[in-house]
Amino acid sequence: MSLESVHVHPVIETMINLTAGAIGGVACVLSGHPFDTVKVKMQTFPGMYRGFVDCSVRTYRQDGLHGLYQGTMPALVANVAENAVLFACYGFCQQLTRTLYGLERVSDLSDLQNATAGSFASVFSSLVLCPTELVKCRMQALHEMKVTGKTSLHRQVSTWSIMRSVMQTEGPQGFFQGLTSTWLREVPGYFFFFGGYEISRTCFTKTGQAKGELGVVPLVVSGGIGGACFWLAVYPVDSVKSRIQVLSMAGRQAGFLSSFINISKTEGFLALYCGLTPTVIRAFPSNGALFLAYELTRRALTNQASNH
Repeated sequence: MSLESVHVHPVIETMINLTAGAIGGVACVLSGHPFDTVKVKMQTFPGMYRGFVDCSVRTYRQDGLHGLYQGTMPALVANVAENAVLFACYGFCQQLTRTLYGLERVSDLSDLQNATAGSFASVFSSLVLCPTELVKCRMQALHEMKVTGKTSLHRQVSTWSIMRSVMQTEGPQGFFQGLTSTWLREVPGYFFFFGGYEISRTCFTKTGQAKGELGVVPLVVSGGIGGACFWLAVYPVDSVKSRIQVLSMAGRQAGFLSSFINISKTEGFLALYCGLTPTVIRAFPSNGALFLAYELTRRALTNQASNH
C-alpha cells in the first residue's frame, strides 16, 4: 500500500511531519555543517580568504575540526526548529492548496503547486530560524570578528554567552536582526527548493509508481537538487543576511536594501556570491540527508499510525 493511500487524522499527520522534519534537520546539520561554516566566513569577510580550500585549511589549522563545527549547537537548534515547523506547515499548506484547487488528495498536487505550498510554509519557519541562525552565524565568524577588531568577545565562547551578549547589547529584538533578509531568502528560496525536489522525484518515478515508493538514491539525489536550486536562486540575499547578522555585533547595521546596495557599490556584485562553491557542494549531502531522513521517518510513523 502506497503512502498516498494511507489516511491518518490531520493532527496526527501534523505531528508526524513535525517529527520527521526535526529528524531531517539533525541529519542535515551533521552531514553539512563544516561547509556552512566556510560559507559564513567567506560571506562576511570575503577579502580574508582566497577561496573555499584556503578558508577550510586555515580554519582547520587555527581551531582543528572543532573550528569547522563551530556553532553546531545553535545550528542543530536552528535546523531542527526550522525543519520541524517547515515540514509541519508544508503539510498544512499542501492541504490548503489542495482545497483551493478543488483536488481530492495531496498526491494530486502538481510540482508547481507543491512548490507554492513550500514557499508559504517558509513564512512561518523563518520566525524560529532567524534567532537561532543569528547566534550560529556569529559563532562561526567570531574569529574573523576578533581579528578585525569588531568584537571584544573571546574566541572560545559558548552559545549561551553569545545569547547573553545579544540580550545585553541589543535586547530581545536583537535576535531578529536580518528577519527581513531571512524572509526575502526563504520565501522564494523554498519555492525553488520544493519545486526542484518534487520535479526531480517526478523524473525518478516510473509509470504506475507513486512518489512515496521511491528508494534511497532517488530521494538523496532529489534532495540534493532541491538544495542546489535553493542556493543558486537566493544566494546574494543570504550573503546580505549573514553580513547583517554577524556585523551587527559591532553596532547597528543598515537594512537589507541599504546593505545590498553598499556591498554592490564598494565590493562589486560578485562579492555577494563569495562562498557559493562550498554551499552548492554542501547542498547535496546535507539536503539529501534531510529529505531521506524526513521521508523515511514520515513513512514509518504514518504506517505505524495507520495500524492503530
